[in-house]
Amino acid sequence: MSLGNPPADDTPADDRPSVGRALQQARISAGLTVEEVSSSTRVRVPIVHAIEQDDFSRCGGHVYARGHIRVLARTVGVDPAPLLVQYAAEHGGRPSPTPAAPLFDAERIRPEPRRPNWTAAMVAAIVAVVGFVGFTLFNGGTKDSGGSVAADPATVKPSTTPSKKTNPGKPADPKPEQSESAIAGVPANKVTVKLTADNGQTWMSAKDHNGKLLEEGVLKRGDSKTFTDNKRIDLVLGNAGAVQLFVNGKEVKNLGDDGQVQRLSYTKGDPVEG
Repeated sequence: MSLGNPPADDTPADDRPSVGRALQQARISAGLTVEEVSSSTRVRVPIVHAIEQDDFSRCGGHVYARGHIRVLARTVGVDPAPLLVQYAAEHGGRPSPTPAAPLFDAERIRPEPRRPNWTAAMVAAIVAVVGFVGFTLFNGGTKDSGGSVAADPATVKPSTTPSKKTNPGKPADPKPEQSESAIAGVPANKVTVKLTADNGQTWMSAKDHNGKLLEEGVLKRGDSKTFTDNKRIDLVLGNAGAVQLFVNGKEVKNLGDDGQVQRLSYTKGDPVEG
């Protein structure tokens, strides 16, 4: 009997450092401090420390954790792809956003009435009867004086046709301008933020200047949200590359890459470049 290597089950499958340890080693090799990385990536210092200790609970979920890993890796000069694969293997992988839609649809379907709404039907019938009676009485009252109105139709037609020729041309001009500048026409004494999931869905949250949560959740592709406050709006975007953002009627471009997490604050004097 020969004494060979220990069984395969007792040997480690991968000698690679953990995701957090790899990011920490790369940061040290790049000669960067945690504070410098935090300033460059806008990821708070406590979260950077936690990630380097493989504590992803402070990231707020898999979407945020993956975004932080991607941003930190690029900042310290490491390819984020292997780290994201390793994170998925160690922490359950990419969260699937698709189950949210059936849940929301189910909540919308539940309130539908299961039995006929006889009250609404009766109200509609009563309104129809009252409207018919009123219409009949009105026509009966105008038949007596209808002869004098119908006696000179020639005077009615010329008076109406010129007004149609001269008036339609004037209001047609300002209407397109109003529709095109609807976003720009925001109140000057407030900050107004409009965001649209233009290139994909994203997780978002919005707070007012007091820190009160205005809204939080997944913004599906094509959906838009508008928020207004007297002083400041604070935003968190889980997928900055998918968002089209207007602040006080002006578009803010280059928010970030796909999957990048951005924390933004805007006041009445914004937007500013950055």
